[in-house]
Amino acid sequence: MATSSRSAREAKRRIQQMEAKRELRRDQEKRRKRDNLIAAGAGTAAVVLAVVLQLTAFAGNPTEEEFAALEAGLSSPSASASPSAEATNSPNIPAAETAAGKTFSGELVLNGSPLAVELDGTNAPQAAAVFKSLSDEGYFNAKTCHRLTTGESFGLLQCGASGPDGQGDPSYTWGPLENTPADDTYPAGTIAVARTGNNAFGNGKQFFVVYKDTVIPPDSAGGYTVVGRVTSGLDVVSNIAAAGITPGSSDTDGAPVEPVTIDSFSLK
Repeated sequence: MATSSRSAREAKRRIQQMEAKRELRRDQEKRRKRDNLIAAGAGTAAVVLAVVLQLTAFAGNPTEEEFAALEAGLSSPSASASPSAEATNSPNIPAAETAAGKTFSGELVLNGSPLAVELDGTNAPQAAAVFKSLSDEGYFNAKTCHRLTTGESFGLLQCGASGPDGQGDPSYTWGPLENTPADDTYPAGTIAVARTGNNAFGNGKQFFVVYKDTVIPPDSAGGYTVVGRVTSGLDVVSNIAAAGITPGSSDTDGAPVEPVTIDSFSLK
């Protein structure tokens, strides 16, 4: 009887040990899944923040306050972006009718090297009217190309700012968006209009030249107006990109190492 009782107690003890091991494994599995979710969530937030900052900087490098606002918006599930201005143009914007149905060809000269360009007044009449007017006035002469991106699928040179800080002209804003890519892809050679984030009437005097196929997710206002294309000489921009970005900037987004000046931008 004593031997039988000991055997029963031993069997019970082994069963309890097995149950304890199973419970430990279940706890470890729960912790592993929880840790994976946290890591994935942190990685997703970082990617989203990077994309938001890239797009916001089309209208000028984000300030410390803007950066903080972006972080707050990402961390709050109830936050949503909305257009920041009324759907109106500044009073000095040329009429879209002046470019409707027309194609303007010409030359953009950067650091002495020419790019042949073409603007599309059929698909982007308001944008074409604006940039034809600005080029006729000589606005772009001696302006800078202050921003370069060199990401794997995000390659562009942004030009037309009145100073090296990339700030726009608040007295010269216009819309609407025109000819935005349905698939969010801007092929190499695209000339598109820079604008304020989340504002379809936040276009200004700046533009960007895409030197390799680039994907830009839309914001709450949509995509970016494609006003034209480079028909030859795109290697000029590619060579600027190959020289790299000024040390101290982001690895893939900042001022080009080689300062870039617009010598002239002529259209006819």
